[in-house]
Amino acid sequence: MLALDPKAIDLATLRQLWRGAPANLDNASLARIRASAASVERIVAGGATVYGINTGFGLLANTRIPQERLAELQRNLILSHSCGLGEMLPRGVVRLMIVLKLLGLGRGYSGVRPVVIDALQTLLDKDAMPLIPAQGSVGASGDLAPLAHLIAALLGEGRIDIAGDILPARQALAKLGLPPLELGPKEGLALINGTQASTAIALDALFTAERVFGAAVGAGALSVDALKGSAKPFDPRISEVRGQPGQIRVAAELRGLLDGSGILASHASECVKVQDPYSFRCQPQVMGAALDLLVNAARTLTIEAGAVTDNPIVFEDEDIAISGGNFHAQPVAFAADIIAMALCEIGSLSERRTSVLVDPKMSGLPAFLTDDGGVNSGLMIPQVTAAALTSENKSLAFPASVDSIPTSAGQEDHVSMAPIAARKAATIARNAAGIVAVELIAAAQGVDYHAPLTTSAPLQSLHEKVRALSPHLEADRYWADEMAALQGAILDGSLLPRLWL
Repeated sequence: MLALDPKAIDLATLRQLWRGAPANLDNASLARIRASAASVERIVAGGATVYGINTGFGLLANTRIPQERLAELQRNLILSHSCGLGEMLPRGVVRLMIVLKLLGLGRGYSGVRPVVIDALQTLLDKDAMPLIPAQGSVGASGDLAPLAHLIAALLGEGRIDIAGDILPARQALAKLGLPPLELGPKEGLALINGTQASTAIALDALFTAERVFGAAVGAGALSVDALKGSAKPFDPRISEVRGQPGQIRVAAELRGLLDGSGILASHASECVKVQDPYSFRCQPQVMGAALDLLVNAARTLTIEAGAVTDNPIVFEDEDIAISGGNFHAQPVAFAADIIAMALCEIGSLSERRTSVLVDPKMSGLPAFLTDDGGVNSGLMIPQVTAAALTSENKSLAFPASVDSIPTSAGQEDHVSMAPIAARKAATIARNAAGIVAVELIAAAQGVDYHAPLTTSAPLQSLHEKVRALSPHLEADRYWADEMAALQGAILDGSLLPRLWL
């Protein structure tokens, strides 16, 4: 059980949480939560008008709500905002949303009672994930609709998936031993204001991107040997004089992967080729730049994971609640768009290497990497699939963060579109995994043509993993299942478990 300290959350812990590690808030967080809840009680008792505690919301912020209707105010807030549409968010993303909400509340500036924390913790402990539609948030005033669906489930509304068994929320709560939650002052607003949906989706895209990146570096190295390409562009002196950190790291990785390759050694002294195509030669430059973007996005999202992003923010030492705009998800939107652009280029570079390998004029290998061409089409159409995914990613990579649309009768006149950016990044990541899967098949086939020469030990290990899912091509066969299997192995991290972030 991970003890979560919202003030010291790091990327390694977030990665563990993404993988499903059990967790709860540490004792210091629980003490801060109790102090903040007591402060809200004192504010209410004092009779001051405070946004979100005893007023309406958005354009209705100037409407004072009488004391006897404060509980009704909070419940209605949740119900009215539970208006999402579209496919349900993946269970893993919902789990991250709950964890991130606990982290934000655990900072002690939100005014929720311990009973709310206990209810959220029970969902985690029992693997009970509310069904949350993916669409409906514009990433400002918080991820209102997705978070409302999360909390509505605790009120007994909607549906909950308990370890794969989907039940009406009230029935699921009874099974979990939880009474429907009754919200106190400020609690509804604290629970649906925040960037936890956008950040959870973006973190899912980030960690998936890390796996796709690693697989693409491995595929790129294997493709160099399939092409009988040169390792000279990966010389450390080239990268050092430029100084870009990602480029230096990628060049070193490529050198390590190719070290000891019999294929590389066979043509090192008398190779007549002057230069390889950019998609081979410029891997450190392109992949390194993508890595630097992912590292920057990781920094932003790690900060956001432990941030206070609801409104108003309660400062219990003075018993005041200050309205601001921490719910605005612009940092997450930019980070998600950066992830999307990096992934788009990772896939684009991979597809170009596949294109070179299947072209006999470029590779010197049999056309489409098949014998008896004409009767057999070989990798002709898998490369088309990679091209289709690459172009789809290009259309998806246009940044969502540069868009805005006014909401709430103009009160919320600039929004971030962070959840849209994050969902696009997640889609691009899956597509990029498919593109790299095709390259791995092509690269493995190309290396096979150089037998009895063998590649390096690490690349031979990668080659064997590819061959376990996609055997050597002798004649045309049904491709889709093995392409999907390789795509899945990239996405689940089993193909190349190396961590880059």
